[in-house]
Amino acid sequence: MTSTESEPESGFTSVEICAGAGGQALGLHRAGFKHHALIEIDDNAVTTLKANTADWEGCRVLQRDLNDFDVAELGLEYGQLSLLAGGVPCPPFSAAGKQLGQDDERDLFPVMLKMVEDLHPKAVMIENVRGLLEPPEKFREYRENEIERRLKDAGYEVCMWRVLEAWHFGVPQLRPRAILVALLPEYAPFFVPFKRAGDVDESAITKVTVGQALRDTMRHRFDQSEDPEAGTAFKTWFDAADKDIAPTLVGGSKKHGGADLGPTRAKKAWEKLGVCGLGVANDWDKIVDEGRDLFAKAGPKLTVEQAAIIQGFPGSWQFRGKKTAAYRQVGNAFPPPVAEAVGRRIRAALEQRPVGGEAV
Repeated sequence: MTSTESEPESGFTSVEICAGAGGQALGLHRAGFKHHALIEIDDNAVTTLKANTADWEGCRVLQRDLNDFDVAELGLEYGQLSLLAGGVPCPPFSAAGKQLGQDDERDLFPVMLKMVEDLHPKAVMIENVRGLLEPPEKFREYRENEIERRLKDAGYEVCMWRVLEAWHFGVPQLRPRAILVALLPEYAPFFVPFKRAGDVDESAITKVTVGQALRDTMRHRFDQSEDPEAGTAFKTWFDAADKDIAPTLVGGSKKHGGADLGPTRAKKAWEKLGVCGLGVANDWDKIVDEGRDLFAKAGPKLTVEQAAIIQGFPGSWQFRGKKTAAYRQVGNAFPPPVAEAVGRRIRAALEQRPVGGEAV
């Protein structure tokens, strides 16, 4: 448990696959779910999970290839689990890739659905990129015939499958994600779905700007500099960064170069916010070249810690591995505030109680 997190008391249990750096795990933990296991294959992400969940009672971090995983290892009886959750790999459905869908060897939806059938949890939550839902015709047959039908055959009702925007939940960036929630029939009537992103009255939502989110950490970085213009540079940065939220943070692929803040369009959006997207800065106490990390022409580069804040992580969350590996974990994460919001709706349904207030 991190220094700011308390142990859930609800009694609801969860298992999460493709847990990554723990964004969804943290959000569901805050929503009151007690993790029975977090399953992840990447070495660095497993180390990150272990570092941050060591005090989460009963939580096991399992480094496993899901294609070879036997659910019997979890030691759970059929129907015992409250929630099976996971962010299955996005590349098969991402607009940035070839969108091969079920023909992509990285598609783990079949594995996830087999786990649903074997474990029979009360609730299922699956997160993926918006490309799986938009445009609606692209993967309609796959969604309806290979996912929704299989869930229905297993006894579930699909209660929500919608694109949610992270900034609607206080995260300082654009980050649309497709979220599927399915529940057993006795709980489904109590689930209140969130509005579709396009139906939300965005004028009623207060944005958390990049400047607001990073003000303290960026001020600290500039305060450490002996450059006489550091104070002016900080003000210039803040004036730009306080104007808007960030573009979607991306983690990139292990196959391609070092870490940066995304494609050309994203880098231009970052530059308007006073941030240089051509790479990631060293931590403030490990700066080797201020000209590169702090005083680049386009503005300061983000540290891994600051990228994590843009994803909605608390400053206490530790990311393990070298800078590029740590940044990729951050860039590929599911924002904890979004996971928490969905998790609270699922928990309310499992408690068979209505959620007060207007759905976002």
